[in-house]
Parts: sequence; C-alpha cells; structure tokens
Amino acid sequence: MNYGKLHSTSSGDTPANFELSNSNSSISSPNRRTRTRVVLLSLLSILLIMASAISAVVFVRSHIGRGGESGLGLAHKPSQAISRACSRTLYPAVCVSSLVEFPGALAADVHDLVHISLNVTLQRLTKALYSSSQIPVSQISDPLLLSAFADCIELLDDAVDAFSRSLFSTAASNHDVLTWLSAALTYHDTCTEGLADVSAGQVKDQMTAKLADLSQLISNSLAIFSGFGGGTGEFSGVPVQNRRRLMEAEWPQENGGEEFPEWVSRKDRQLLGSPISAIQADIVVAKDGTGKYKTVAEAIAAAPSSSGRRTVIYVKAGKYVEENLKVGRKKTNLMFVGDGKGITVISGGKSVFDKVTTFRTATFAASGTGIILRDMTFENTAGPGRHQAVALRVSADHAVVFRCNIIGYQDTLYVHSNRQFYRECDIYGTVDFIFGNAVVVFQSCNIYARKPMPGQKNTITAQDRKDPNQNTGISIHACKILAASDLEGSKGSYPTFLGRPWKLYSRVVYMVSSMGDHIHPRGWLEWQGSFALDTLYYGEYMNSGPGAAVGQRVKWPGYRVITSTVEAGKFTVGQFIYGSAWLPSTGVSFSAGLSAS
Repeated sequence: MNYGKLHSTSSGDTPANFELSNSNSSISSPNRRTRTRVVLLSLLSILLIMASAISAVVFVRSHIGRGGESGLGLAHKPSQAISRACSRTLYPAVCVSSLVEFPGALAADVHDLVHISLNVTLQRLTKALYSSSQIPVSQISDPLLLSAFADCIELLDDAVDAFSRSLFSTAASNHDVLTWLSAALTYHDTCTEGLADVSAGQVKDQMTAKLADLSQLISNSLAIFSGFGGGTGEFSGVPVQNRRRLMEAEWPQENGGEEFPEWVSRKDRQLLGSPISAIQADIVVAKDGTGKYKTVAEAIAAAPSSSGRRTVIYVKAGKYVEENLKVGRKKTNLMFVGDGKGITVISGGKSVFDKVTTFRTATFAASGTGIILRDMTFENTAGPGRHQAVALRVSADHAVVFRCNIIGYQDTLYVHSNRQFYRECDIYGTVDFIFGNAVVVFQSCNIYARKPMPGQKNTITAQDRKDPNQNTGISIHACKILAASDLEGSKGSYPTFLGRPWKLYSRVVYMVSSMGDHIHPRGWLEWQGSFALDTLYYGEYMNSGPGAAVGQRVKWPGYRVITSTVEAGKFTVGQFIYGSAWLPSTGVSFSAGLSAS
C-alpha cells in the first residue's frame, strides 16, 4: 500500500525529519542539523531554567531574611504555601513531590510558587523532548507508530515553547498565559492519543515512560497559575475572565460592520475588508505560471520566519492538490488570500486509512501565530468510508478564518488549540466534524451536516477539554445550522446532534443561531454511557428554527438552557476569545452584545 510521506515541515519547525518510503517502509534517521537544533534548544531551555531557579532563590532569601532558611532542610515536608497551592490542583501528590525539591520552594509564598511550578514543568518538558529525540528512528517499522512518534516530537516542542513564553514573555497578559498553558496540555494529550492507537512495542514503551507524569505536571501548573497567578478561580462551568472587565463594552464595527477580535489590527481589518484587487500581495501563487510560484508549498517555504510584519500570500484561482501543507510555528503573521470559495481550492485526500494519525491527515495545517485565511476552500476528499480525514487543522494563536469553505466528512475541521475566530465560513461534515480544544468562536457561519455512512449519526462538535482549568471551548454564535443537499432528502434516517463530549470537561455553546429540522429533539448525544454528563458544559441561548426547541432536550447535569445575558455574554467574541485587555486602540465606536450581525 502506498502510505505517502511523513516529513518535516517546510519551515523546519519540527525538531526531526522523518520519511516513510512508499515501497518498503524504510525510515531515514533525523539529519545532523535537526538533531543539533534539538540539543541547542534543550541546552538553552535548561540554562533559562537554571537562571530562573537562581533568581527564585535570591528572591525568596531576600524576603525571608537571616534565620528564615531552617525550613529549607525539610526536603520532604511541604510548607504551608506548597500545601495550599497544591490543594488547588487535580494531582496534589505529584504537585507536592515536584515542588519540595526545587531551590527556594520551601520558603516561597503561593505567588512565587506560580513561577516555580512553571519552571519545574518546563524542565521536565525539555528533558522529555531531548530524550525522545534520541530514540533511533531505525527502530520504527510501523508507519502509524512513526506518525505518532513524529507528532510527539513536534507537540513536545510546541509545549516547551508555550511554557517558555509563559515564563519569559514580558508582554504576556493573564489570558495569554492561560491560553498557552491550556494549549500545552492539549499538545501533550494529542501526543498520547496518537500513541494509544499503535501496537505495543519498545518505542511506544520508551515514549510512554518519557511522558510519565507530564500531563499531571502541566495540569498542576495551569491550576496554580489560575488560582494564584492572575486567574479568577472561576471554574464551575463558565470560562475564566478578568474580574475587572466590564460585562458590557464597546466592539468595533469597521468595514461594513464586520466584527473581529481585538488582536486583529487596524491594518488587518482593512485587508479583510478590501476587495482582492486592492490587496498588495508579497507572494503570488498561480498554477498557470503567472505568479512567482506554482505551488502553495513553495510559497510557505519562501515566507519569512518569526516575522512581526504581515506577509500576504495571494493564491490565484485553481485547484491545488497538495496534501499535508503546513504553516509551521515559526511562520508567523502570514495571510493567505484566494479568489473566493470554490474558486481557490486546496485539496487533499489523506485519512487514517493511510496509516497516519488524525493529526497528520490535515490537508492544510497552521501553527504560526497570527495566521489569516481568506476567500479559499480547504477540502479533504477521502470520503466518509475512510473515517477520520481532516481538511483544515489550526493550532495557531490569534488565527482568523474568513469567508472560507471547509469541506470533509468525519473530522473536517480540527480546531486544535489556542485562540481562533471563524466568520462567514461554510463548514461541511458528518461525524465530529468540528472538533478540538481551541478557544474558538464561530460567527455568522453556515454549518452543514452531510449524509453519513449507513448506520451513522451526525455529530457537529466533539470538544476536547480535559481539564476544568483550561479556558477552552467552542462558541457558535449567530450561525445557521443546516442540512446539506445530500442529507436533505433523507434527514429522517440520519439524525444530527449538536455535539458529544470527547473529553471530561467538554464545553460547547450555541447562541442566537438558526437550527434546521434535521437536528434531533434531544439535541446532544452521549459519547459512551454516562461519561462526562455531569462535568461537561453544553449550553443553548436564544436559538431559533425548528431544531432549536429545547422541550425534549437531554436532562444531563451539565446541560443548560442559558437564560442569563451575563452568562451568555461570556461566550461572545470580546469576552471568550480575548479575556481582559481586549479593547482596541482605534478609537472607533462600537457596541457589544449578543445580537446577531
């Protein structure tokens, strides 16, 4: 069977290169340059950790004075501050054991322990990344294991980056750190999910050992930050928000009233609102040779890395069959502009039947902060019979997807992690076709359920929140929930549900949206038995249409018909995606609220 290739990204973000040949499943080892990069990354992180540890000791000693260090000798007895901090976590025993040995921790107060906890976890993540990268790829003959292993290297690298930014970014807000720590836990979770699907063996055992306790450590760091580092501790089913922000605030209405989050700059708003003919592109892609490049992959490779300047890539009309395109983490502030939905099409057909993880099936994947996708179609043509097959995966922070088609069947759109905003998009699928663990709002989108395979049920969302302290969830606001043309004639035979809980703390809301009669009266579907029914948060607010009637909805403890505008307001663009400090500096007047636009 032709399994295709599993390879490094064009941006060189993944700290290893892997190639699975089509003929004999032979595997090439990571090259010297990429292995050296991992070593340098690990050494740099360790040096930063050491510097932070020294500063922590100096800070603590400067506060306790002479004679106050006697507690430092009690290496295995936690201080009251450690006990207090760890009591807020899901894994208090792991928390205590990880903190008591860190220099200065026994004399630190709970606020200092926030910094120390992040340092401890970053140290463990860095060690796991370095040691995992040393596993010889020649040991791996199973293509699915190779795919899962490559995922883990990439995702551990992303988690190290998320913790490093949380510790060392001087401009980070509380909401930034909550988002990055939440994403780090998702990265780890995605890694372990991929490993869970492969057969037992030496490499799987080695990776599992290197990942031991990491999930608990990340969760504990998130809980301690949420409790003592600026979070509100408000985790009873509604999202974290800054107490100081007003519940009603102004919201910009530029470019004909189109609404975007605060982190979309004035210039980017103008780009989003301008006709394509008025946009000055930095890079042009055209299949007919009238652009600088003929493929999207070439354009991604040519785009600058780690750039604070917006780079516009114009992809002219045409169908670009380029599987597994990726905008890596270092490819920041890229904007892809097409000639319109169905006119500029990026197409692929990879699925889990190709012996790769769901994470690797994406036709187009984006990890670079600040990405904007506009007026394009992303599709996965694998079909319903090949199960998980992602058309678009987004892991990028501050991502905007505007006026795009996203077309597939099962697992069409992977809203993987970080903050994302979708507006005026058409999304098509069958099973769990909007899934993942981002902080994401869909606004003024059309969400189409398609005809699934015989015996299947349609489920629109499968949200992946596994920890109550993650600030993640899916908010569907002012959208239309529709039956696609292929489902319309047989919708009575294929019920469609608003979602099912993929993870324990799954969180999804539908607000001010129109629902067709293909939506089952129960609204929501169990994942397995009673799993997560009392810990999830599923809400509906002021929806309309024949599918929006709530009289026969599920009676789960975690389901709620939202009646409070204050509660519903927490899932709007202004409050859910950005948290505090979101007001733009443009000076343009605007209005907030839940009204459809």
